[in-house]
Amino acid sequence: MNHLFARFLDGRIRVYEIDAAAEGLLQPVSSVQVGTDLEICGLAVGPLGDRLVCTTKHEVVCLDRDGVELWRYTLLPRSTEKYGHMPSAAFSPDGTLVWVYRPDAMAGRGTTDTWVVLDARSGEVRAQADLKSCGHGGEHLPLPDGSRMLLDVGEGQDGSLVFAGFLTGTTLELEQYPWDDRCVMALAPGGRQFMSIDHGQQDVAFHESPSGKVVLRLPVAAFGHDPEDAAFEWSGGYLDAGTAIVTICGELEEDDVPDDEREWHVHYRVDLRTGGVVGRFDAHSRHSYDLEPLGDGSWLTTDPDGRPVRWIDRGESS
Repeated sequence: MNHLFARFLDGRIRVYEIDAAAEGLLQPVSSVQVGTDLEICGLAVGPLGDRLVCTTKHEVVCLDRDGVELWRYTLLPRSTEKYGHMPSAAFSPDGTLVWVYRPDAMAGRGTTDTWVVLDARSGEVRAQADLKSCGHGGEHLPLPDGSRMLLDVGEGQDGSLVFAGFLTGTTLELEQYPWDDRCVMALAPGGRQFMSIDHGQQDVAFHESPSGKVVLRLPVAAFGHDPEDAAFEWSGGYLDAGTAIVTICGELEEDDVPDDEREWHVHYRVDLRTGGVVGRFDAHSRHSYDLEPLGDGSWLTTDPDGRPVRWIDRGESS
C-alpha cells in the first residue's frame, strides 16, 4: 500500500501519495482550501485516501477527498487557554477508527487528559479513557496489525508518558510503559520495534514492540561527540527495518560565529543488526527537524517553500 500523508500550505490541505518510484519534489493528489487563518494542530489521512481528519485546538473535522465535511467532533467545553495544548488524531491501520488525544488538563477542561476513539464513518464515540496525564501534545503511532495504538504524551519539562491502547468491545484498555523520561520517536516498519530518546537527550534506545524491552542503547559518546557539548535532537527514525537515522545537535561557542550559524546538527546511520554506528548520513535537510524517514529506504525533507521532497537511499555514508 502506498504511503499517504498531508501538509497544510498556503491555506490548503494538500494530500500526497508516495509510490516506490516517487522521488524529488512531490505533487499533491488532492488539495482542499480551508483558509490561511485556520490554526491546524495536526492532519491524518485514511489508508484509502478517501478521507482525512483535521485537528484544531477546539475540534476534529473529517473531510472527504473533495473537502466536503463528513462529521465534526467538538472538544467541549471550549478552551479559553490560548497556548500549551495541541490535540492530535490518527486513523487505525484499517481506517475504521480515529484515535483522538485531548490535552484537557492544559486546555483547562479538566484535571487529566482524555484519549477518545471515534468511529471513522460517523464520528461517534466508541470508547474513551482518562490518561491521568497533563500533556501539551501527543504523538500517535499505530501498530500495523491494528492490535494497539501507541501514544506518546509530552508533559514539557516533566517528561513524557507512553501508553498503549486497544479496544475491548466498548472499553478502551490502557497499558502505560514504566518510564516518564523517554520520548518515542518512531515505530519500525512492521511495528516490532520502536525508537526513543532520553528526555535529557543523552541517549537513544531501541525497544521491542509492544513490550518496551530495550534491545539497544547508545549514548552521545558512541557517535564521537562530547556529551558536554552535544545532545540528541528530537529527530530521526527508521530508514528501513535494519537501519535507524539519529540526529546529534549542539551549539558553537566561538565568539566570531554569527548567532544564526551557531547551531549545528549531524545525522548518523545506526545498523540495528550489529548495534554499530555506520557513519554520517547526508539527509539534504535544511535544519535538524527537516527529516522524516519513511521506513522503506527513503525519507522526506522540505524545500524552502515547505513542499515535501522525497529522497531514496543510495547507501552513502561518511
